[in-house]
Amino acid sequence: MPPAVEALFVDIGGVLATNGWDADAHRRAAQHFGIDPDEMERRHHLVFDAYEAGTLTLRQFLDLAVFWRPRDFAPEDFEAYMFEQSQPFEDVIAFFRELKQRTRLRLVAVSNEGRELADYRNRAFGLGSFVDAFVISGHVGLRKPDPRMYRLALGISGVPKADTLVIDDRDVLIEAAAQDGLRTLQHTDLESTRRALAELGLK
Repeated sequence: MPPAVEALFVDIGGVLATNGWDADAHRRAAQHFGIDPDEMERRHHLVFDAYEAGTLTLRQFLDLAVFWRPRDFAPEDFEAYMFEQSQPFEDVIAFFRELKQRTRLRLVAVSNEGRELADYRNRAFGLGSFVDAFVISGHVGLRKPDPRMYRLALGISGVPKADTLVIDDRDVLIEAAAQDGLRTLQHTDLESTRRALAELGLK
């Protein structure tokens, strides 16, 4: 019988909420603001990883990806649009909040997100009401699938690897976590995740 699960390492974008700033979102932004989509995509591709890893601020990222020439809108307008693309999965959040309330689980958010977007989503979605700690790429300077992300989360949680379960929606990140010896669950929808956790004794 596998060890009991004592900690969950849960992704934010794709599990608890929509992705913060994915390809679809910045294509919509290009159309909304009348930006050349190909040029924005090229520049975005070159600089977004640096933003998500915390080496660029949001404003520095936007200066390179959007405001490389004068625009008829302000950076604040674009930032507001970025934040508006984030929407919580209320049912999933409610499930994990209730699970946290009735168990002794440690719950750590482990997510690739830029600092400002992550901070906005934490506040707007009330994630701090049930998440014990946040290991966010924009804050820690590491990005999944770097195994140091999970090692950092293990150190913060104080829970052995064998007693930890990683929940993520992306197959390659699940595979990378499994390569590092972590137990994993690929999230596709709430009901399948609920069933899988129930089978592990987390009913």
